[in-house]
Amino acid sequence: MTLSAYISGIGVLGPGLANWHEAAAVLSGRSAYSPARTVLHTPALLPPAERRRTGRVVKLALAVALEASSHANVNPAHLASVFSSSGGDGHNCHELCRALALENREISPTRFANSVHNAAAGYWSIATGAKLESNVLCAFDASFCAGLLEAMTQVAVDGESLLLVAYDTEYPEPIHAKRPVPDAFGTALVLTPERKLDSLARIEVTLEDDPPDTMSDPVLESLRLSIPAARGLPLLGQLARSQAGRTVLEYLDVSRIVVQVEPCI
Repeated sequence: MTLSAYISGIGVLGPGLANWHEAAAVLSGRSAYSPARTVLHTPALLPPAERRRTGRVVKLALAVALEASSHANVNPAHLASVFSSSGGDGHNCHELCRALALENREISPTRFANSVHNAAAGYWSIATGAKLESNVLCAFDASFCAGLLEAMTQVAVDGESLLLVAYDTEYPEPIHAKRPVPDAFGTALVLTPERKLDSLARIEVTLEDDPPDTMSDPVLESLRLSIPAARGLPLLGQLARSQAGRTVLEYLDVSRIVVQVEPCI
């Protein structure tokens, strides 16, 4: 079965990649990649009380979601959404574990609220007023592709525009030793069922068993392998080059996602 949609907006934030404009320049070969720690800012759209409660995963997810919807020139409140992360907020998980290790075992209500996997989607709804359907997924290292499949399926079935947000952040020690995600990385795509004036590309998605594509730059390849949300870098590179072509994304041991890209501009 083949699923198709149009991409009209992209958001990226990660190590040395402050936005889609910078990422596109690097991934297309127009600029050299200079690794740097991901800088996350508190979302200005949130009310002051919620701003104080946000952790790294919410800041990351909202940053790329807002960039993608702005790039697509669409009101984010009018978009259904799919949020996908391999593990949620690692720093919040660390603080909960620390609290549970103490004698009184008292848990902060804010820490507990931020521990649920749909926390980022909830803050997105608060920030933008989005009230349409929002699905939140977790598929460990396959989370980006699981999110893409879910998003493409919803666009095909519902015939409505949709926002896909994939994001991961690091864990502090000692959990980091078991789950060594090195930094924060997120990407977002606005998908539409039909071509619009500002559509960037048409994509078709199928499942096959071909070997996944890798990044030619060894530092970018290390980024792709070390952060689950960065598994989409080969697709982002294809979009950055604005060239028709076929990209194979790492998904499961027994299958891969093949994305055929046809630029609209």
